[in-house]
Amino acid sequence: MGGEARLRPDDRDALRAELRSVSTGSDFPVAFGGEVTSSSVRLTECFGTLTTRLRDLEVQEGRGVGGQALAFGRPIGVVDYGAARHITHDYDGPVMAERLSAVLAVPVRVRGKCRAVLYGAIRQRVAVGDRARDSLIAAGRRLAAELAVRDEVDRRMSMAEAVAATRRPDVADVANLEELRSVHSELCAIAGSVEDVNLRTRMYEVAQRLTDLRTGETESAPQLRLSRREIDVLSQVALGCTNAEVAERLSLAPETVKAYLRAAMRRLGARTRHEAVVRARSAWLLP
Repeated sequence: MGGEARLRPDDRDALRAELRSVSTGSDFPVAFGGEVTSSSVRLTECFGTLTTRLRDLEVQEGRGVGGQALAFGRPIGVVDYGAARHITHDYDGPVMAERLSAVLAVPVRVRGKCRAVLYGAIRQRVAVGDRARDSLIAAGRRLAAELAVRDEVDRRMSMAEAVAATRRPDVADVANLEELRSVHSELCAIAGSVEDVNLRTRMYEVAQRLTDLRTGETESAPQLRLSRREIDVLSQVALGCTNAEVAERLSLAPETVKAYLRAAMRRLGARTRHEAVVRARSAWLLP
């Protein structure tokens, strides 16, 4: 689902986690789904199934319940799959082998593009209740939000590595320097909210490369040190963010931001926010 990624976790893990939550925490005893590739959905994750007939099944756009959800970009459901007339029956074999009757398919859309389809199914001929429907739709929204974050991480990593791969920008090139600082700030902000340790570490390494690129030095820097979070806060302050804006960007409480800022100012010997940023840049802690 993620295209070219940099230490990006496998998106199927996130898909699997959401389907597991649906099968254990809602009225759907059977849950399955998969990623969208081109114009089809490949079903790779299954919970509560009796056979292996659904696994690795390619569901074409417009065909069956999931194919219609993919085509129309909205939830599609049936109460009695075998008797349903508004869907095609290309996949009757696998569905009937599982004895499924009520089926609901929910597309997972990120920036207008369908990236996956989640299914919830019941073996009885009953209408899907609001609680079950809401649970599956909520799972789709959570997955969409997670994929959007991962996409943004990839985009920022690409930008950062592209800048770091070029020659050192001329300090007189204000636009180039400000873009470098903006990328550094955004990278720090996103890294702080990433749960995957390897990805977070990689992002901070790239952020440090941007700082090194700005200074042109990596070995003779002063021994002054700030904590990772103190640098994160200062990187946002450097862009002119208020404490409230820093708190929102870093998912911290405003009082926590103030505490990090006060600690950074104390270590830097600065009396104001602006002076703290200037001293952090002089100490090669920020680009």
